[in-house]
Amino acid sequence: MDIKFQELDLDNSAASDVVVVFVDENKKLLATGQKLDAKTDGSLSRAIEHSHFRGKRGETLTIIGSSKGPKRIILCGLGKVKKLSQRQAEEIGGGLIAGHQTGGIKQMAICFDDVDSNMDNADIAARIAVGARLRGYRFDKYRTKEPEHKKPTIETVTVMCSDAKTAGERFQPMNSVLEGVYLTRDLISEPANVIHPESYVEVIKQLVGDGLEIEILGEKEMEKLGMGSLLGVGQGSEKESHIAIMKWNGSKNKDEQPVALVGKGVTFDTGGISLKPGAGMEEMKFDMGGSAIVVGTMRALARRKAPVNVIGVVGLVENMPSGNAQRPGDVVTSMSGQTIEIINTDAEGRLVLADALWYTQQEFKPQVMVDLATLTGAIIVTLGEDQYSGLFSSDDKLAEQLHKAGEDTGDKTWRLPLTDEYDEAINSPIADMKNMGGRGAGSITAAQFLKRFTNDVPWAHIDVAGVVWSKKNTKIYEKGATGYGVRLLDRWISDNYED
Repeated sequence: MDIKFQELDLDNSAASDVVVVFVDENKKLLATGQKLDAKTDGSLSRAIEHSHFRGKRGETLTIIGSSKGPKRIILCGLGKVKKLSQRQAEEIGGGLIAGHQTGGIKQMAICFDDVDSNMDNADIAARIAVGARLRGYRFDKYRTKEPEHKKPTIETVTVMCSDAKTAGERFQPMNSVLEGVYLTRDLISEPANVIHPESYVEVIKQLVGDGLEIEILGEKEMEKLGMGSLLGVGQGSEKESHIAIMKWNGSKNKDEQPVALVGKGVTFDTGGISLKPGAGMEEMKFDMGGSAIVVGTMRALARRKAPVNVIGVVGLVENMPSGNAQRPGDVVTSMSGQTIEIINTDAEGRLVLADALWYTQQEFKPQVMVDLATLTGAIIVTLGEDQYSGLFSSDDKLAEQLHKAGEDTGDKTWRLPLTDEYDEAINSPIADMKNMGGRGAGSITAAQFLKRFTNDVPWAHIDVAGVVWSKKNTKIYEKGATGYGVRLLDRWISDNYED
């Protein structure tokens, strides 16, 4: 989908298949809508009068055009614009695409008149475009026999506003971030026979084209480093495990300590010997969601040339049962030297992150570390799906920064506790720790496990199990991969760490 910006002129919208005009919370057409209403002999006013349309935010009413105007006119409610948020503006744009993506429309003109809002009007226009592009994503790679009437048809969205130049300039860095969101969605959507540890690193290597430095560790290198925790997870698979390192040095001070992002990349999780139930196991292709967020964020930072130094590290493994697979009761030695008793081979993501976190802090001396992982089903029980990720942190300031970035972008987080009492639940009678506690507080004890591999580096863990994949459509994404997390991390970094 191509996004364009043009100065607001009703005559310039005539070539579009559909024209969108806005209505305020009092059911009053804004200026362009009033002009179009006059041009079509009051058809818009009559449609509002004889319908239940109220002008609520995102509410739409479609009118078939006439010979005196466009083929189709969409009235879109703005609701209360005084307190309009960035996310709400995006949902307006996304909702317009969601409702008409397969409707035979090729060109849509969105006519946005200036309004009295707490947001700058050029920024509102840019955010409407962001929402349109977010909702315009579909993963159609493997659909070969889809009926024509179900295929997306919108090719161009033109946002028309009073200051198109400024709106377009503001959209460009946002669009760079969306390129990262799209990559994250693509990676999560791919089946595990396409994206596995060996093919995943080939995708990551292509990011050199975005200006990233890429380094790949194979099993021999990880064995030398003592990464018994990560390697134990992947030993049942025929696919070689890897760690991929992505470096972006955008700060003016090239020696400045980097921000570090660490992601869990279990490309398929059967549970190993502690085999998962068969129902729903196909969804475990997205157990690499944390790594996909890191990869997408690194692309976003590079494409918008962010003035900051950032390291992205992802541990890539496949958790499979075989004659060589790790067993419950095994004891492994992590890179840190700490030993881990394996209670359940399905508690594998924390084992991957344990070595990835230790390697990151030892090798790159980051000023702060954030890890992301589809770590526990317990976080879905706690916070539900499609709402909040679980946030755990050893640093109050860091937690507050991430929470704010989540509120601003709509990629929301909710903080849960870390305490010594929870930490005691993972003590082992025969090793330094075990890889899971009891039935209670499963997400918290998993985070406590990770904390043992962070030393004194300010650190946060984000459990994204409930938010990287959705079973329903929204105004921002179709069901499937959501792209959660890229905009959260990008905003957090831009607000707090850039030059």
